[in-house]
Amino acid sequence: MLASTDLQALLNGQHADPFSVLGLHADAQGRLWLRALLPGAQAVTVLDAKTGRRIASSTQRDAAGFFEGQALRRKQRFDYRLQVQWADGHSEVYADAYGFGPQLSDEDLALLARGEHPRPYTVLGAHVLSLGSVSGVRFAVWAPNARRVSVVGSFNNWDGRRHAMRLRHTAGVWEIFVPHAAPGDFYKFELLDAQGGLLPLKADPFAFAAQLRPDNASVVGTLPAPTALPAGRAAANARQAPISIYEVHAASWRQGSAADGGPRFPSWDELAEQLPSYAAELGFTHVQLMPISEHPFDGSWGYQTLGLYAPTARFGPPEGFARFVAACHARGLGLLLDWVPAHFPIDAHGLAQFDGTHLYEYADPKEGFHQDWNTLIYNFGRAEVRQFLVGNALYWIERWGVDGLRVDAVASMLYRDYSRQPGEWVPNALGGRENLEAIALLKKMNEVLGSETPGAITVAEESTSFPGVSAPTYAGGLGFHYKWNMGWMNDTLRYMQEDPIHRRWHHEKMSFGLVYAFSENFVLPISHDEVVHGKGSMLGKMPGDASDSSAWQKFANLRAYYGFMWGHPGKKLLFMGQEFAQSSEWNEAKSLPWELLEDPRHAGVQRLIRDLNQLYRNTPALHRLDCEAAGFEWLQAEDREQSVLAWARHEEGAVEAGAGAGATVLVVCNFTPLPRPGYRLPLPKGFDSSQAWRELLNTDSAHYGGSNLGNLDAQLLARDGYLELTLPPLATLFLAAVPKGPTALEGLASQ
Repeated sequence: MLASTDLQALLNGQHADPFSVLGLHADAQGRLWLRALLPGAQAVTVLDAKTGRRIASSTQRDAAGFFEGQALRRKQRFDYRLQVQWADGHSEVYADAYGFGPQLSDEDLALLARGEHPRPYTVLGAHVLSLGSVSGVRFAVWAPNARRVSVVGSFNNWDGRRHAMRLRHTAGVWEIFVPHAAPGDFYKFELLDAQGGLLPLKADPFAFAAQLRPDNASVVGTLPAPTALPAGRAAANARQAPISIYEVHAASWRQGSAADGGPRFPSWDELAEQLPSYAAELGFTHVQLMPISEHPFDGSWGYQTLGLYAPTARFGPPEGFARFVAACHARGLGLLLDWVPAHFPIDAHGLAQFDGTHLYEYADPKEGFHQDWNTLIYNFGRAEVRQFLVGNALYWIERWGVDGLRVDAVASMLYRDYSRQPGEWVPNALGGRENLEAIALLKKMNEVLGSETPGAITVAEESTSFPGVSAPTYAGGLGFHYKWNMGWMNDTLRYMQEDPIHRRWHHEKMSFGLVYAFSENFVLPISHDEVVHGKGSMLGKMPGDASDSSAWQKFANLRAYYGFMWGHPGKKLLFMGQEFAQSSEWNEAKSLPWELLEDPRHAGVQRLIRDLNQLYRNTPALHRLDCEAAGFEWLQAEDREQSVLAWARHEEGAVEAGAGAGATVLVVCNFTPLPRPGYRLPLPKGFDSSQAWRELLNTDSAHYGGSNLGNLDAQLLARDGYLELTLPPLATLFLAAVPKGPTALEGLASQ
């Protein structure tokens, strides 16, 4: 019989090793005893699993539900089932969790212990499987400092005594196979800290699904099978490819209507029906979703995530997300996910003090607490935490088939003094401010993805001058494929907000970006961050009064800026709603104001974005050398008095080989409301007066809502090394060189 000390420890939920006493065990005399802790049970009978015959009846030794009985007719261990009579009168037969041995392999445990498991999500978390004829779920969680861990859920009445887990000491991992648990079951982990104190119930860090907020239990899900990137995606993500990204907040792109008439989240299937088609029709090459990992607070927009491995339940079951990914790929779109490895929220059910210690976060608040966001910072120096994060990056690409990750808040990871005053941060081991541990993590993540998912990309949101963000790790860089150009964005938007009469004094804000434009592989980002928190929408930033006769200037300024952006070296990113000149700031709780498209001015901006994307995609000079200085040539950078900028974009070898149709494109911007007829523009290198030129796109076209002033019907011939152009007010022109002759001109115009 079980010793009273063991019994009391079980009943109190304090037993360190319940597998050593529960289930089938032989005593010193070789007799087999079956012990079960089943609170709420009235009687327990042991059955032979093969024959269903009754082997033994168990005696209830404690009213709390502890049963013990001897299998008198058996000398060897056997496969058994428990027939349980419950207090409410119903009975059931089920396999005993304590009748199964350890499930995790020594190899997996060794890799987990070293923090070197490439796919920790295949071991930790909840995994549906069958052991022989018994289906169930294997649960495993890393909690090395806990005294006891139980899995609790809808399958055991949330009772931590029912399924106390087995500790695998070498890795600090607790595991148990729970028979008859199934997909869709809710669960959490119940932990006692090292002193025996009961911690708040914890969601599974590796859960593949979760409840919809405000509920926060994990949900037993299914690990998707590996998904290969579609053919051609590697080429579509390359530096030489046209990349134009449509950034989307899925919850507010186009909301549905709830039964009460209020807004509701769209489902993944509703998004799949509409969003990919819309983005593709506007000529975007990629969709980028703001974070979709599970997060407790809508107002965080997903940037304070607690379920890194779980697609949020806001849009329906995870399987719907797989269909959304497929729908994007079917329309030829790449899909990027916003990914947040920098920090996590302090919610009690999350990672904070997970096993009663600072398991996932730095212990020192000077390292582990983010003052700006009231969040905790991952301990990048801990191998198991790096394993958790790198594994998650691989998971989204390998298992869901997304094309890449935009990594949030990289600057906050790179520097220990980020947003901290002197005395509020801890130097690194060398006495510096760089977070060497975070740098190592980012390099490792990019190396793993490069090795395991070639063709996928990572994009850094990094706002400092940290060197080599998009350089390969073998060259000393961080290994990202692209970096957001935050300096370009800030400078150019400040310029555009100036009244045109004052822009001459700020001319360098539009040209300075070319000083460093090729130091990284840049994305030009007009993101959600630029249209919230009092910053106004893109249209709202533009000078002019939207309510009077100067409203044309707001739209013209915006069209000119978009032309400037699409003609500038660098990949493009535009946040949803700005493609049709949303008037108000973005509000995550409301759908985009699609009704604005009934206004021809807003519809004109949308047509412009479509045509800019098509021009960008179809014109190699505008994209193939986005990241190389050889593809750019200033033609006019100093005309601050007239606020004119002009440059040439070249395809590879265009200058050396001479002009070809579309091999060189001129971009000319007039940022004043004054037309400038007869503007003399110097020709780019390698071109002389024998070349003819043709206007490809004019943001002042009436098709986009402009005044229709320009050079569309003219065959432009240079004279004395200069082109004479008519510059429309507040507009950007694109022109291409073509050989003389109407056939060539007509051919280029048809492009």
